[in-house]
Amino acid sequence: MSPSRPTPAPVELNHTVVHARDRRASAEFLAAVLDLSVGAPFGPFLPVVLGNGVTLDYYELSDGPIQSQHYAFLVPDERFDAVLARLEGLGVTHYADPAHTEPGRINRLFGGRGAYFDDPDGHNMEVITHPYARS
Repeated sequence: MSPSRPTPAPVELNHTVVHARDRRASAEFLAAVLDLSVGAPFGPFLPVVLGNGVTLDYYELSDGPIQSQHYAFLVPDERFDAVLARLEGLGVTHYADPAHTEPGRINRLFGGRGAYFDDPDGHNMEVITHPYARS
């Protein structure tokens, strides 16, 4: 019988970099939409800390195109309507689909609710109330 090996700690996402033209404006936009705070600058990065400890570290690009990325945020169902209201208050259209062909609508995928919107740099942001089913 071989000795048992300890279970290694799980691998977790710690942070990711989000390119922006104006790191402050983009970080504050997302923080306002999701009702979060912008953290103190860390070198060239401006973090928005999510509830699970992951940070989106906004990094300012002064030239060249910003490649649109997709970021999905799992929000409690009771906070979903407030997110949509904050988007509306900012004059930002939300969509039911990632291609942005269904303005002002939401989806009801996998037993939850979801919506997509663009941030100031064209990143395709998504809010969902239920994780997508994985097989």
